[in-house]
Amino acid sequence: MAKRRFVLTQDGVNELIGAHAQCKDGPTRTRLLAVRLYGTGYSVSQVIEITGCSRTSLLEWCQKHKNDGIKGLMDHRLGGNSAKLKPAQVDEIRRLVHEYTPRGLLGQETATPDRQFWTARDLARLVEKRLGVTYGCSSLWGRVVA
Repeated sequence: MAKRRFVLTQDGVNELIGAHAQCKDGPTRTRLLAVRLYGTGYSVSQVIEITGCSRTSLLEWCQKHKNDGIKGLMDHRLGGNSAKLKPAQVDEIRRLVHEYTPRGLLGQETATPDRQFWTARDLARLVEKRLGVTYGCSSLWGRVVA
């Protein structure tokens, strides 16, 4: 049986317990708990059963903790709204989609042969043609077509 390479000191355990108690973000709390459990002797299968994480994630989290400490387990996403269109622009596109067919606005450039029904690809073309914005329209689809 291989000797475990990831073992936490008591200070490391205390640090993880404190960070877990203060953290409000569920996924980050899971990472903190999983690393603490594994670092204190729980088996991979036990940690997976308790936290619901995967083996790969657990080992990645342990490596991040080893390299960067608690900071490596925190959520580093920036958050915020990365929408490329202003609400008024979304409203304009919504109005066009509800008033016109793809044939009426895009002519022969539509994704479907009959050019009667909107597709995400047609929506992307419309946004680029009207607003000059290249947009992955799957997220816009629900805001405009529904």
